Formats: sequence, structure tokens, C-alpha cells
Amino acid sequence: MTAGPADLLRDLCDSTSARLAGPELRERIAQVRASLDAPLRVAVAGAVSSGKSTLVNALLGLPVAPVDAGECTFVVTQYEYGEDDGLVTIELKDGGVAHSRLLPGHRLPSDLGVEVARIRRLRVTLDQPSLRTVTIVDTPGMNTVTAANEQAARSMLFGSGDEDDRAQAMIYVLRYVQKFDDTTLAEFRGLTGACGMSCVNTLAVLGQVDRRGDEDDPWPTARRLAAKGYQDLRTSVFDVVPVIGLLAETARACPPDAEEFAALSELARMDEDDLEDYLLDLEDFRTAADLPVPAEVRHRLVAKLHRYGIVTAVRALREGVAGDTGALAAHLLERSGYASAGKAATGSVAAGIAHFARRADHLKALDALTRLRALARTPALGSDRVTLDALAAQLDENKPIATALGGLRIFAAAEALGRGTLVLNEEMTAELLRMARHDDPAEQLGLAAGAPKPEIAAAATAASMRWRTLAMMSEGRTGGHRARDVLTVLEDVVGAALTEDRGPATPTGAGPLPPVSVDRAAAEALRSSPMVPADERRSVELLLTGTELALQLGAPPSAPRAELAGYAAALAARFRVLTHRPLPIRQRRAAETLCEAYEAVWAWCDRPDGPSGTPSPARSRQENVS
Repeated sequence: MTAGPADLLRDLCDSTSARLAGPELRERIAQVRASLDAPLRVAVAGAVSSGKSTLVNALLGLPVAPVDAGECTFVVTQYEYGEDDGLVTIELKDGGVAHSRLLPGHRLPSDLGVEVARIRRLRVTLDQPSLRTVTIVDTPGMNTVTAANEQAARSMLFGSGDEDDRAQAMIYVLRYVQKFDDTTLAEFRGLTGACGMSCVNTLAVLGQVDRRGDEDDPWPTARRLAAKGYQDLRTSVFDVVPVIGLLAETARACPPDAEEFAALSELARMDEDDLEDYLLDLEDFRTAADLPVPAEVRHRLVAKLHRYGIVTAVRALREGVAGDTGALAAHLLERSGYASAGKAATGSVAAGIAHFARRADHLKALDALTRLRALARTPALGSDRVTLDALAAQLDENKPIATALGGLRIFAAAEALGRGTLVLNEEMTAELLRMARHDDPAEQLGLAAGAPKPEIAAAATAASMRWRTLAMMSEGRTGGHRARDVLTVLEDVVGAALTEDRGPATPTGAGPLPPVSVDRAAAEALRSSPMVPADERRSVELLLTGTELALQLGAPPSAPRAELAGYAAALAARFRVLTHRPLPIRQRRAAETLCEAYEAVWAWCDRPDGPSGTPSPARSRQENVS
């Protein structure tokens, strides 16, 4: 079985720690190693009163986090798996530890017996199976999303900002607005960047989408806004999803009890217009003396459901789709937008959490890479300096570490896109983000799920040509390495699709294509010039010495014709760049000659009726003109 990225990094941590002498460095390596074995840490962040703690309760399925009006979460609170259900560990800023317990009903006590100013973090143990794979971290609310620097942002969101506070994924709850202005978008991108988050590990949530009083059905507008938000933030977030957090919390953490169900049933028997009039003003609904439901129960219904939830529950009872409390809770969860229909990969909070859980090992490995690179830059002396330099060499950003950490290729490229070190056009940006969002190869390529293997192979081959051109044009730079990462993934998709689809061999006349003739004088003029980049000189060497066309282009032996067309196109682009450089006239003309030769091979291999004869630069130019 092939080792995954987390396994390879565990081994790297172990071997590095064994060579380190300093106890502090060994401890930091041990923290990274432990994070690879622990559940994925998902922080829930957001502005004050955005519905953040309500969403935390929905995620946990328990009403643990306080959700009173105003700022409720004053300190970082971590909800983690443990058999001692309800234990609250209070970590103090001076290094001390105190303990408390949740109140009956799984609620945090308002008084922990310690001044809030002294608390660094709360750790709440819950015997919840879902927490075996994901730890939920509730963070204090913020008035804005601005962060001056990485340390400030991490301290603001995750507590002290120390290594063991690092979140490996984030759900950010945005206030429901009708338009994201440029300032908000810039602040959000700055915050996620400062916290080490990107489009592979950040989910943006539009909360409280039911609070617009001028719409009976808030969902059409909410979905349009979420789709527009994703287009604006797509290089910073995995998805932007709308949710009615209060309904999700009620359905999952504190569903209507028998008394509340009876009260809703009584309201369902009222005249529709009369009930609608009462609900126009929730204070009137709470206090009216002539409603057939006790005021105390009406207060609870408003607190649990608000106006939209009450209307939704009453309609479900009138239509007979919620015959008991369990069915009503399920209906409210569906109407909250918390869960996707079917097994959708995007579009809801539940889909986002499922995405994080499926890729937990990769996200933890990505975080571990960042931490190990930072650790490798730590000042050290003697043998420890040598060990850290060796660690840095293995994790160099510009080295093809993706060969060993294959599962991180797309994630690394998506992060580079967000940081601006990988610059793409619109088509390739959309292509990369699809690959980061989806697991199924067909959906990654923009095809319908379950598309035929030949269709997948054809789409991946077409995409690989674009990425190969970019990789060769950006050779030696970070963007080139990340483009090659994507190219490798696409080539793997092509190989897997062709292998699965290959039937009995049939004689097609396929085999190595003969080498193309080369203008040797032009090739030698470039190969011997120190003013020509080394990569281009190497390409000329292959063109002169290759015993078949594939080898002349630097492609695998006997590579398929479509793949050879991609190699030739990329080489033509590189040599076209040479023609615009300040080279001697003889070498510029030689570059033009070889560029034309590569273009001829490209056109020859890309002919729909198959290659015939040998590629001719003159014919290629004439065909292109016509």
C-alpha cells in the first residue's frame, strides 16, 4: 500500500527528532507529529452576533455554546472527543489548569470559578462519535475581519497563537448582507491569508438568511448571494453556503418537545391570515392575550424558531408532512439549509464538513508542512543547524516534493493561486478550483458524474496540454512547480481512465512515431550559445539526439499523439519567447526556425484524420493561415 502524505511526514518528524539534540526543538517536532495523529481542528469564526455559536451547537448536535444576545464566546473553546462526557478543562494563561463540568442538558456554566481575563482556553470533552475525526473550536467574535499580521490574526481567532492552537480548517460565519463590498472582500482575503487558510480549508457561511422581513421565502435571494459570494471569494474559500443557523441548531441540538409540538399544532389550526398578522411583530406574538397558546411557550417558540421557523413548522403540520416531533425536526433541518440534498459535494454546511473530514489527512499534512518549514528556519547551532538545514532541503518550496506527497499536489497549487505565486487565466482558474472542490475525476474535469472513461481521458488530455505549456513556460519558478503538480494529477487521471477502459488489444498500426528532421545548423547555433537558457538548450539536445518523435520532445517513449501535440505546443511557446529576447540575429533566426518546427509537429500530431507523411514547417504555416 502506498504511504499517504501524513504517513510520510510522520516518518520525517521521527527521523528529524532522532537527530536533534535540543529539547525545545524536539518538543516542537513532537507537536507537529501529534497533530498528524489528532482529529482535524476546525475553527468556527465570525463577527460578533453573526450566529457563530448557534452554528457551533448545530455542528455538535448539542446546545453547549452560549447563544444569548451580544458577545457570548469570550475565550477560545475547544470541543473534543472524550469518554468523560461534560468535563471542562480550563487552561490558564499562567500555565495552570482548573476543572469544571457542563450543566445538565450539556450547557456551559456562566460562572467557571475563574476570571475570564486569566483563561487561555477551554477544552470541553464530549462523548460524541463525530468528534473522533473533527475537533470543533469556537472562537471569540470580531467586529471586523481585519488582521494586521499573522500572529495578531491567529491570536485573535485561536487564542494565544501558539503552535498547539493552530486550526487546520476554518468555517467563517459572515453576516447576511445583500452585497459584499470591496473592503469586506479584501479584509476577508487578508484574514484567511494571515491565518494560513486558503480555498482548500476555508468554508464561508452566510448566517441568519431568514432575517429579511420583506421576503416570505428567503432562499432564492440567499442562494444567489452565496453564488455571487463564491465567485468573489473563490480563491480564498472552498465554498460559500447560506444557512438558517437557528433552525439547524434547533433541529440538531434541541428539537421541539411535546409541549412545543402541541402548541405548533394549535397554531396550525388558526386562520392563516390571523396568524400571519400576529407574526408580523414577534413582540405582539409573544404577548398577545388572545392566542390559544400560553405566552411562556410562545416565547420558547420564538427563541427556537423565530418567525420563519414558526411559519415553516406550521405549514408542515397543515400539510401533514410532520406527524411527530422527530419528523418535524427532520423537516426543520431540511429547511435550514444545513444539509445537502443527496451526496452533493458542495452547497451546504454539512457538505463542507464532509469535505474537510474526507480530506482530513491531506489538510493535516498541509498544516504540518507549513509548521515544519517554519521550524526549519529556527536559529540553531552545531548539529541541530545541520539537521534543520537537511529538513529545509527536503521541504524546499521549489523542489518537487509532490513526488513523495502526491496527495497534496492540487492543494499546494490552489494555495499558490490564492497567494498569487501561481497566475492563471479564467479557464485554468476554474479548472484548478474544480479539482480542489471535487473528489470524482469526472466532476473535477467539469463532466457529469459517471461520465464514460474515454470522455474523462479526453478531457484530462485536453487540460494537460494547457498545464504542460504553463509548466514549461514557468520552469524553475514556484508557479512552474505548482503547474507541474496539476499536470501530474491530470496525467494520472488519463492513465487511470485508459487503463480501466482498455479492452482487448487491436492492431491499429500504433507504435513509436519516427523522428522529425531538424535544421541542424539552427539547432547547433542555439545549443552552443550561453545566452540561451539551459532548459531550452536541453530541449535542442533532445531534438537532435532523440530516436523517435516522443524522445525528441522530452515525452515518455511511445506517448500517444495527443500528448505529443501538447509537448510540441509548449515547446513552440518557449522558443517563440526566445525570438523576442536580445539575442544575436543568427540565434533569433535559429529560434524562429525551431519554433516553426515545433509548431509543425504540433499541427501534424493534432490532425483529426491522423498524421501522414512527415511534419513540414512550411505546410504547418500555410495550414494555419488557411
